[in-house]
Amino acid sequence: MRNVQARNKLAIALGLSFWILSIVDLVAQDDSLRLKEFNLNNDNVALQGYDVVSYFMGAPLKGKKSVAYTYQGVNYWFNSTDNLDLFKKQPEKFEPVYGGWCAYAMGETGEKIKIDPKSYKIIDGKLYLFYNFYFNNTLIDWNKDEHQLKANADANWHKIINKP
Repeated sequence: MRNVQARNKLAIALGLSFWILSIVDLVAQDDSLRLKEFNLNNDNVALQGYDVVSYFMGAPLKGKKSVAYTYQGVNYWFNSTDNLDLFKKQPEKFEPVYGGWCAYAMGETGEKIKIDPKSYKIIDGKLYLFYNFYFNNTLIDWNKDEHQLKANADANWHKIINKP
């Protein structure tokens, strides 16, 4: 009887170990996918170093390398420790949609196009970013057909981030 109980405990322990390892592997895969598909600089910093929380406070501010945090492989810089603390509590609330790529391009063609970190819009509590170079601010075009472009962009980003 004791041998059976010991074997059952060992089997449970081994099963839990494999489960934990597979969860760790899954998280690592998610991080590598985010690093591959998100709009990041060479140091894996999002938003060209702008403080993602500051967008929700009224105006984007440059973050500080000394006030940094890594969330699921992506590095974020913050202008203050208060903003860092807010981000840590709810990172999914503050992360930009579409991995930080241009929302208009994602909706129009499904392409990952660079953004101007000062061209943005908060929609339903989410941060959308836009290309704004060479006299072409795509936020203006986005506003003309936001509903359809958002639906297209959601579908296109889903395809990118859920590649097999």
